[in-house]
Amino acid sequence: MDMTELFATRSSRMRASEIRELLKLLDQPDIVSFAGGIPDPALFPHEAFREAYGRVLSPATSNQALQYQVSEGYRPLRQWLAGEMGKLGVPCDETNIFITSGSQQGLDYLGKLFLSPGDTALVTWPTYLGALQAFNAYEPRYDRLTPVGGNTTPDAYRAAAASNGGRVKFSYLVPDFANPTGETLDEAARNGVLDLATELDCAVIEDAAYRALRYEGRDVPPILALDCARSGGIEATRTIYCGSFSKILAPGLRVGWICAAKPLIEKLVLAKQASDLHSPSINQMAILDVAQASYDAQVERLKAAYGARRDALLAALEAHMPAGVTWSRPEGGMFVWVTLPDGVDAAALLARSVAEARVAFVPGGAFHADGSGTNTLRLSFTLADERAVTEGVPRLGALLKRTLG
Repeated sequence: MDMTELFATRSSRMRASEIRELLKLLDQPDIVSFAGGIPDPALFPHEAFREAYGRVLSPATSNQALQYQVSEGYRPLRQWLAGEMGKLGVPCDETNIFITSGSQQGLDYLGKLFLSPGDTALVTWPTYLGALQAFNAYEPRYDRLTPVGGNTTPDAYRAAAASNGGRVKFSYLVPDFANPTGETLDEAARNGVLDLATELDCAVIEDAAYRALRYEGRDVPPILALDCARSGGIEATRTIYCGSFSKILAPGLRVGWICAAKPLIEKLVLAKQASDLHSPSINQMAILDVAQASYDAQVERLKAAYGARRDALLAALEAHMPAGVTWSRPEGGMFVWVTLPDGVDAAALLARSVAEARVAFVPGGAFHADGSGTNTLRLSFTLADERAVTEGVPRLGALLKRTLG
């Protein structure tokens, strides 16, 4: 039987992640990879988690750790997160916090809640590939969100959405050290996003996966904090803050969270109950144990290591890239965004790079909702040890020089 004949029409919009496929290259020891935007496992707090799971599985708490959990998430963890959000300028309590199985699950739930077929999602060009994958199954139309220098009016957004049979439901963006560009929005741009959302009466999804990883410069308030200040409190806000422990503590535990007004949290709980009931109790309890003891220290450890790797990569690009190639200089996060001269196809370049230079990266077209940006690519530096930088960047630079003539 050809089972594909039974698939729903939305399945045609489900595509493989180029990044997930590229991660398979990490199994080839001679490949220098700048592809996967993943944390360095050597920096995981291994011993802290070994001890945490021992405590969680002690006679006093093992029944709770191995039992079903409420769909909202482990209450002590939600209470701790509410305190952390308060430090960011978002006064709230645990009823404003919802635990997800990784922040990716949160994006899927938000797509499910907001998007009817034909509705419009505003996203940056480029944007996080995983967000496009999460939203695609709900059959939206995408329009370009340009937080800096954009001139599309709210009326123009509304008219374009209506012509497609829907309305603008939300703006999605990564305001701190964006995946893939590394860009950070200043406070004026964040307020501009809120102004636009207010005019359109739509939501704002703030993906804050990289917020803690700042290596230089001053912190900018989260969009949700700005929204709280202008709205008078979290219950009057339109912003949905998506956080994650994956980049700081460990991605394998799949623990993320959403902070938002209670009516949205209540709907997310219903989505959770229809999906996986709740995120694993034992992982939530272990995350809390480690976070309470050493979250801030772990952040500082990562900032020192990743900041040095960012600096090394930027210096190597300066030394080895040919004229006509430009790149971002992120203040934090995990990524450097490279722009090649017009006419150079980064996907074709990747095939040559793997075959000839044994260097991997992610072509930029995957991050554009319309498939544009073919002359761009993303480099991740979190796994870029000395060998990756001293061997990989010169080889990639030499390939580009041959390509550009």
